[in-house]
Amino acid sequence: MTNTLVATSFGAPSTTDDVLSGVRLKGKRILVTGASAGLGVETARSLAAHGAHVVGAARDLNKAKAATEQVRKDAANGGSFELVELDLANLKSVRACADRLLAKGEPFDVVIANAGVMATPLGYTADGFETQFGTNHLGHFVLVNRIAPLIRSGGRLINLSSLGHRYSNVDLDDPNFERTPYEPFVAYGRSKTANILFAVAFDKRHRDRGVRAAAVHPGVIHTELARHVDASAIEKIIEQRNQQLAAEGKPLFQWKSIPQGAATSVWAGIVARADEIGGRYCEDCHVARLVPANTPINTISEGVLGYALDANNAEALWKKSEEMVGESF
Repeated sequence: MTNTLVATSFGAPSTTDDVLSGVRLKGKRILVTGASAGLGVETARSLAAHGAHVVGAARDLNKAKAATEQVRKDAANGGSFELVELDLANLKSVRACADRLLAKGEPFDVVIANAGVMATPLGYTADGFETQFGTNHLGHFVLVNRIAPLIRSGGRLINLSSLGHRYSNVDLDDPNFERTPYEPFVAYGRSKTANILFAVAFDKRHRDRGVRAAAVHPGVIHTELARHVDASAIEKIIEQRNQQLAAEGKPLFQWKSIPQGAATSVWAGIVARADEIGGRYCEDCHVARLVPANTPINTISEGVLGYALDANNAEALWKKSEEMVGESF
């Protein structure tokens, strides 16, 4: 999409401005979901600042309008920003948003499925799906597939996943925890694995027309995403991570800033080579290494578990997702 000569020089400390240094996005149209806080706002800001027209999707438009004042101020070189309403936990809202975008008929160069929730108490979406699977995966599944005709050849889909995918594979026999005891981080893990598998299956379906898809882990960042998580639980996770890093002879854990957290989304969506990231999982501005699916999660500090990239698993999830939302793509 743009100059890729420096794509391999980025890493965990890189920010959005580092990744986009020298990149001009004038004439590019990019959709970013979750543009009302944290990573979504910074992703939108950095892209608009480099000349892109960014469409930000958010559930609460008043909150989003206030949160994105800087996005509008930083828009330069022809860049601009607009908001559309989208509640991923309500398929009526998702379909209405997709219909509005289709009616306008303006194509996108990149779709960044950034919005999400984490480790929520047991709850259900408007359509009766477990909150995290319904919001993080099924809402995006319907939105992205409905607007897929708007993604230009040469375009990309970037799904925000997480190292949290290591907590659990998807459970297609019991996606709504009707028989399984509910654990917030297990549910989060299922939804984040689904984000990766959706990218794998979408990439397979659209690569022949020049559209590629990837999933990214942004890093561990202080954002609103952790509002349901107890501080002691976060401390425990960081302690485990430091034990892993120490065992591997690596530097201890460091929080990422929001501009560092959004950098991998922007790198994968704009700067990296399409054939490098297509159907893959990325972290710290590079494609992650594949870790065998049976590897204990307390022994790895980076990488993607095999089940999250498994093509058969991706196809099974696609089929189950179609059944759940009552729509075929």
